[in-house]
Amino acid sequence: MDLTAVQAVRIARSRADLTLGPGERYLAGGTWMFSDDQPGVTGLVDLSGLRWDELDVTTAGDLRIGAMTTIGGLERWATTAPYPAAPLFTQSAESLLASFKVRAAATVGGNIVRSYAASSMVALAATLDATATIWHADGTDSVVPVASLPTGNGTTSLAPTDVLRDVVVPGAALGALTASRRIALAQHGRSGALLTGRRDLEGACTFVITAATLIPTVLRYPSLPEAKRLEADVRGATGYYTDPLGSADWRRQVSAVLLAEVREELAQ
Repeated sequence: MDLTAVQAVRIARSRADLTLGPGERYLAGGTWMFSDDQPGVTGLVDLSGLRWDELDVTTAGDLRIGAMTTIGGLERWATTAPYPAAPLFTQSAESLLASFKVRAAATVGGNIVRSYAASSMVALAATLDATATIWHADGTDSVVPVASLPTGNGTTSLAPTDVLRDVVVPGAALGALTASRRIALAQHGRSGALLTGRRDLEGACTFVITAATLIPTVLRYPSLPEAKRLEADVRGATGYYTDPLGSADWRRQVSAVLLAEVREELAQ
């Protein structure tokens, strides 16, 4: 879509360039920005000039993902990455309602910042306990769990002038076993429920519900939970909602069924 109200586009090349003027918004991959009308947006600050497309493992063994890394790039990295959790990266990329062409342009940071309930990059990060580095307009930084950023379906705790700099996945999570399930009412529809799980080497388990709840629901256990315990926790979770992609009751039911499958896979 042409954004006919936009009068100027400038490329950010340093932190100083990130100060927003009246009517300006940040531009990452642009796959969402150009998909709909953007009332009040008269200028774009293109983040591509910052070259935040790092994909590197730190000396501590953590994976650092630059916010401008494309989802397609992350997907390609995962195909050869020597980590037990690598398949979850590919599964999460494929869970998006997006073709390979869109994934080649859409960014990890952009998908997280949009924070739709069906954001598979949020699901990936929440499952692997990833943190986000946030740059604030006053020059300070903060590091927060990615799972804590969404406040609703398409809303976040970020201020309009905040910028997501990178996402860091701890090395311990990269060594965990993972599993994923997804369901949608339409064959090629947006996820109605996206269920993911992780089992650490020492046995601790994390299960995450996204798409079915307005914000990520993260369930943690010191060891593999009994099936009935997990089912009760899933059914008792809050935040299930109704929209054209599914009713709250349906989302609760399929989440219980599919997380049971995730548990069985992690138990093997």
